[in-house]
Amino acid sequence: MRVLLINVSLRPESIEKLFPIGLGYVATAMKKAGYQFDLLDIDAHRFTDQEVEDYFSTNIYDVYCLGCIVTGYKIIKSMVALIRRINPQATIIVGNSVATSVHKILLTKTEVDIAVLGEGDEVVVEVLDHMLHSKPLNDIKGIAFTQNNQIVETGYRCPIKNISDLPFIDHSIFDVGIYLEASKVSVSDAVPFPREQARAMPVNTARGCVAKCGFCYHVFNNVPFRFRTEQSIVEEIKQLHDKYALNFVFFWDELTLFSKKRVKDICRELIDSKLNIYWTGTCRGDLLNKEEDLELIKLMKDAGCIGISYSLESADADILKAMNKHMDVDQFSRQTELFHKGDMNVWTSLVLGYPQETPETIKKTFDCCIKNGIYPSSGYLLPQPGSEVYEYALKNKYITDEEDYLMRLGDRQDLRINLTSMSDDEFLDAVLDNLKRCNRELNIGLDEEHLIKTQHRYRSTRDQSDEV
Repeated sequence: MRVLLINVSLRPESIEKLFPIGLGYVATAMKKAGYQFDLLDIDAHRFTDQEVEDYFSTNIYDVYCLGCIVTGYKIIKSMVALIRRINPQATIIVGNSVATSVHKILLTKTEVDIAVLGEGDEVVVEVLDHMLHSKPLNDIKGIAFTQNNQIVETGYRCPIKNISDLPFIDHSIFDVGIYLEASKVSVSDAVPFPREQARAMPVNTARGCVAKCGFCYHVFNNVPFRFRTEQSIVEEIKQLHDKYALNFVFFWDELTLFSKKRVKDICRELIDSKLNIYWTGTCRGDLLNKEEDLELIKLMKDAGCIGISYSLESADADILKAMNKHMDVDQFSRQTELFHKGDMNVWTSLVLGYPQETPETIKKTFDCCIKNGIYPSSGYLLPQPGSEVYEYALKNKYITDEEDYLMRLGDRQDLRINLTSMSDDEFLDAVLDNLKRCNRELNIGLDEEHLIKTQHRYRSTRDQSDEV
């Protein structure tokens, strides 16, 4: 049985190339189970559409495995249609949130055969086992497929209980050199050595999140938050350090630091390892906001942390409540003050466009960023299937054709849907004006012409999507 794993490229124009953690775990599980397979890493090599088609035409497989986040639905649909045209007898398996959140659409509107619901480490191996021995798929929990023109859902699969027991990703399956070279772009300027010397990789420390934000969806929704032991994490970093001369780690999680105890445990383990690895991670915006927490921030710095990400999303209390953020702006500001006092870099993100959003709430949110000395990563609200805000958009007829909406999806930096009472132009202008104001008042030095051109791209994307 010939098997092909495919790593699609969601952002082929981007200079960033981010190692595919999820696919890495699946590939490692397959290799450990004894399966031989080929890997077509489109994102690493940035193969053109023609190069991909040529590969499919000259390399025929029995099984094709791929997936991505739900915003890449149109990419998956196009690619599986190409596979099916070239190889009508193939079995096509798709995972990640594009399968978990919209499996019914995926199985009825595309050429996908099997959708993996949830984490795929164990599931894909079971599917391959059943195919190899011609056994029915019905007894494999955690998948959906079409049988006799009906969608079969095999039922809930219990999540992997102890993710510390999972094997470390076998990076040798991938062209690691490409990702290490590209990592220089993603490493912050705050790193205490020349960026061109950076050798960075992502490491996953947990699966899921303790929060239930209304705009968020991921494959671990409604699954208990699970995290690896500090010893497991540091041992993986040590292996990467020894094999690839790693000197920087992106902790690639929805949530890395979820408690003060977790901060202490990870930092002490890193310090004791004497690896001298620098790193970034994530926490909630209200984790460390008491004066005594400054000692923990100093401990993070001693352990190699150069900065931390946590989301403001909005500075309006009503919008934060609608988001289920369970955090107030004062907590965010106090935490930011302490991180700055501890000489730590801080990054935050905004979600703009909840139904309650107005020019005044947008200004309030950017005022908070300016007050706290943070230039934010700003994005428009992008209702994702499975989230509360997606159900709101369906109920209120903002989305009337779900597949049409999925085909329009992309990065959150583009306005794809407007749930506010503002016109699109009023909304876009309010965001642009505040980005420019934030840029000037914080003396960031971004080219405002570039901001304007970017905003024109937003408008162009909106106008083109209206013609679909």
